[in-house]
Amino acid sequence: MLIEPSYPKSFASDNHAGIHPTVLQAIADANSGDAPAYGGDDWTTAFERQVKLVFGEQAMGFPVFNGAGANLVSLALPLGRYDSIICPETAHIACHETGAAERLLGVKLTAIATEDGKLRPDDITERLHVLGVHHEVQPKVISISQVTELGTCYTPDEIAALADVAHGAGLKLHVDGARLANAAAHLGCDFRAMTTDAGVDVFSFGGTKNGAMAAEAVILLDPELGTAVPFLRRQSLQLASKMRFISAQLTALLTDDLWLTNATHANAMAQRLVSGVADLPEVDIILPVESNAVFATLPRDAVQTLKARYRFEYWDERVGLVRWMTAFDTTPEHVDDFVADIRKAVSG
Repeated sequence: MLIEPSYPKSFASDNHAGIHPTVLQAIADANSGDAPAYGGDDWTTAFERQVKLVFGEQAMGFPVFNGAGANLVSLALPLGRYDSIICPETAHIACHETGAAERLLGVKLTAIATEDGKLRPDDITERLHVLGVHHEVQPKVISISQVTELGTCYTPDEIAALADVAHGAGLKLHVDGARLANAAAHLGCDFRAMTTDAGVDVFSFGGTKNGAMAAEAVILLDPELGTAVPFLRRQSLQLASKMRFISAQLTALLTDDLWLTNATHANAMAQRLVSGVADLPEVDIILPVESNAVFATLPRDAVQTLKARYRFEYWDERVGLVRWMTAFDTTPEHVDDFVADIRKAVSG
């Protein structure tokens, strides 16, 4: 049964996009004969080799189903019963995972207000005075997102500065890398510069938002944490029986820089969107556009007019703040049509 979409191209999330043809072909190619379950297959072995090529020989990759699961497994590695996680208040683990870290890991999130979604070293050092105080939960992990939930990017130096503070105090640095590819494309650097070389201990590698289907990974860079991952992945319901179909997708993204091609295009479409509305006094781009996310305010009646035709997020209805997102399959024509309708909505 063929289902025709009832909306034009979505600008709500890169999760709304389909599967990149190369990734889809990788799934089809893996669908040949039988293979051992739970990661004992050749496709997962190939992915593990590719992770070491991209992130360094010490890196270990563990495919999982989704980003929340990748975060949960990653964060569980260094945490004890009385530990806490320091993160921005906008972090996905704080706002969009239904309290999974607190409920399932049994730890406290110390959420810090930021203007742009990014933590600074001073945000951390101001909260380290509780170390050793038995009345207080003990900071153990700093968790940041790259790209942040506000579409901004940490530079490699900014990540390294956070890693220095973390390691100097005996903490670990975790990165939610759901859109890591978009950050690398924006910054013009490779993955290693933002992770391995910057001192990150463990991070989630996002595939779903970059052209895959239900394919993410835990990438471990600190070998001291490594022995627990297989057990935590199983316990967290993130161990796929037919793992070859997840691994094949991730390998496809990491081969011949497909991840970069997809992310560069998505970012470029966001810039095209911004350029198309930049002269409109009714539209205010309130945050730097450093990835494939555009945060803008516009009149509420214009928002309602647009939402009757398009899908996008109403980020804060009180002030008319919306989020528009582009994806690997967003075309210039999609953007130009959307821009034309934005212009009509704000002028009407």
